[in-house]
Parts: sequence; structure tokens; C-alpha cells
Amino acid sequence: MMLDEKIITQAIMDRYFKKLKENLSVDIAIVGGGPSGLVCSYFLARNGFKVTLFERKLSIGGGMWGGGMMFNEIVVQQEGRRILDEFGIRSNPYTEGYYTADSIEAISTLCSKAVQSGVTIFNLISAEDLLIRENRVTGLVLNWTAVEMANLHIDPLTIQSKFVVDATGHATEVVAILQKKNDVKLFTETGKIMGEKSLWAEAAERDTMTNTKEVFPGLYVAGMAANATFGSYRMGPIFGGMLLSGERAATQIIEEMRKLK
Repeated sequence: MMLDEKIITQAIMDRYFKKLKENLSVDIAIVGGGPSGLVCSYFLARNGFKVTLFERKLSIGGGMWGGGMMFNEIVVQQEGRRILDEFGIRSNPYTEGYYTADSIEAISTLCSKAVQSGVTIFNLISAEDLLIRENRVTGLVLNWTAVEMANLHIDPLTIQSKFVVDATGHATEVVAILQKKNDVKLFTETGKIMGEKSLWAEAAERDTMTNTKEVFPGLYVAGMAANATFGSYRMGPIFGGMLLSGERAATQIIEEMRKLK
């Protein structure tokens, strides 16, 4: 068989633009492809919702790839191990209540299972703004990450969604955009992003679950973005809270989606 470079290029373009056009209007748009975003997307898609995830970097997975300080092992407490089991990720008991897992197996499996469940993932795309209608987030304004990095003045494109999830981690990028560009009050104690506190694993893991919720009509926070938004601690390389937060965000959104039907 002779290979034709034109057909190779055409196949990529045709399939990509078909995928893009099919995701211009979705049920849930998730920004950030770390563990909480991937777990959230997986449970939403498994329940029959149309889910698209946008990751600004080339690789999906956030900080989990590097484990702790580039030692590619992660720790998950007893409660979080259930999510590893759900995805078929192997874990090993270390001491009572603590389990370790290979970070490469963990994040690559989360990504693979999310896609296989029906999630569409677009990498190298950044959310630079939000669509807001009648005091509710209704979609995302998107551009290539390369455009952002090169500081080019290139107009973006948009997608519509019933809900948006900020799973961007410490930076709370989506909530930060909402706060910066609009005179709104968030569902936080101060009405603003309260900021991340220093590392305290026990408090952070507990608070991650409490803080995973809607922060503005149509906009949810999950993972480290939840703690940074609501003013709690960071947890370091223990990932049970990240995994459970993704599941919790999905559960809350599923309940809200059913009310809309």
C-alpha cells in the first residue's frame, strides 16, 4: 500500500473538526485534566451526559505524574482507595489506612477510562473567558494555549454548556476569570476567592470534600481549586481527596441535571 501524505493530513483535519463541531454544545464542560477533573468527567459520562474536558497543556494528568517531588509514587488513604479500585488501578498497602500506587499507572488509567466512558478531551486549549447569561455561567471562551503563550491578539471561539467545572488546581483559573472580569459575589464567606493556605494534609483532605460544590450559578469547583477558592489548605502528594472530590462534583451535577429534565 502506498501512503499519501495528503490523505493523512485530511484524515486528521476531518476527524478533529468533526469532534470539535460535535462538542460546541455540551452538558458539562470541565477545565483542567488533573485527577479531580478526570474522575468527575468519567462519572458524568458514565451516567449518560455529554462531557468535554479542556486541558491547556500537551499532557493530561496535572501534578499526579510527578508523585511527590518527582518520586513517581502517590499515597491514597483508605477512603480514596475505592476510586482506584473503580478504575482498576493497582494499589499496595503501606501501613494501616495508607496505600501507595504508581503515579504513571494511576493517571494514564484515569485518562484512558475517562475517554472510554465517553468523555471528549481537547488538550492544548485554554479557557480564557466565560459565557454568562442572566447571572449564570453558560459556557466557555476558548483559545489555543500557544496563542496565549505567544501573547498574540487572536480572537477566541466559544462553546455552550449547562455546567462548568473548574478543576484547574491551585490557580483556580476559571473562578479567577469570573471574579476579575465581572462584578459578582461568589458563594464563599467573603464573596471572593479566599486563597490557598499552607500544607496540612489532614485538614486539606477533609475540606476538599466540603468545598467541592457550586461557587456561582452554573460553576462548580473540584480538587485543589475547591480548597483554594474557599480558603483551605493544600495537601501535597496524597491524592484520595482529589479523586473523591471529582466523584462528589459529578454526583452534585447529576442531581442538578436531573432537575432540569
